[in-house]
Amino acid sequence: MTPPTPPTQAPASTRPLWQRLALRRLKFLAFVAVLLAVGLGGSYLFAPQWLMTAEIKRQAMSAHVEEHSVQVGDTHWVYFEGGQGPTLLLLHGFAATKEVWLKQAELLTPHFHVIAPDLPGWGESSRVDGASYNIDAQASRLQAFVEALHLPRFVLIGHSMGGAIAGVYAAEHPEHVAELALLSSFGLKTNENDFSRAAMAGKNPFVFDDRAGFERATALAFVTPPSMPGRFVDVLVQRNQANRAFIEHTFNELREPSQYLSLQNRLDQLTMPVLGLWCHDDKIVDISALDSLRNGLKNASAISTSVLSGCNHMPILEKPEETARILTAFALSH
Repeated sequence: MTPPTPPTQAPASTRPLWQRLALRRLKFLAFVAVLLAVGLGGSYLFAPQWLMTAEIKRQAMSAHVEEHSVQVGDTHWVYFEGGQGPTLLLLHGFAATKEVWLKQAELLTPHFHVIAPDLPGWGESSRVDGASYNIDAQASRLQAFVEALHLPRFVLIGHSMGGAIAGVYAAEHPEHVAELALLSSFGLKTNENDFSRAAMAGKNPFVFDDRAGFERATALAFVTPPSMPGRFVDVLVQRNQANRAFIEHTFNELREPSQYLSLQNRLDQLTMPVLGLWCHDDKIVDISALDSLRNGLKNASAISTSVLSGCNHMPILEKPEETARILTAFALSH
């Protein structure tokens, strides 16, 4: 009788232990990479707002600012704050939010204490149905915000609509404003352009219902509109639609002479150093506003002006380094 053949054993791996461990780790990393790709792809398709929020948080970390909030009267203010040094208070423009300042904050926080709020009614700050959010009302709310944060004297910087709010506030509360910087500021007398004619006719280019409308709006404000993933644009379109009534109401408020000349009518009240910064080819607030600013500042202790080329209405985004350099020199010069 033939004895049974013993079972054949699998040959032991000839690879060294370190190679086997490395191979297992590579397989695990590949598995994780696939999961991440599926997760990110799913988020991009079905929840792009999550990815946008993550990107904003990344930018805020790079800018060394944190998000804070404070309740002031009937308004819940949400704002970025960071950095050390002289205080800069940054006010965004119409249909914008505090996030437009993140690149500037990244460049400014090494030298300054920076605060950039969502103005009441915009972004994450609250709004009251039926209330006015024109230049005068916002300047009044800004004083309450300044008092709530117990801010020392600061450099006030406003872009576009935020420039008009900043100028009106500075005229009414000069004790708080050490210096005033106006970037492509609304509220000044200007030559007519296509935008102003359309606005006075009641056409609001800042409302849109699709990607094409968003592209038209950004083309109006940028020489080279920023590249943005399509699903991110869809999120902005949805937000625009959700805020349509407020955007339209505020736009119509700003078409009143008391508003589009709100800063012009107070220029002789400004006594602090004032900077005017424009892009040469601004299609929204014509560069002729800079002449109106210079000619109207009868009592300012110092007047500085700068004109940038290769940008439109958004120097803070199209020419961030140049803009930050000008703001830094101005803030430190007085």
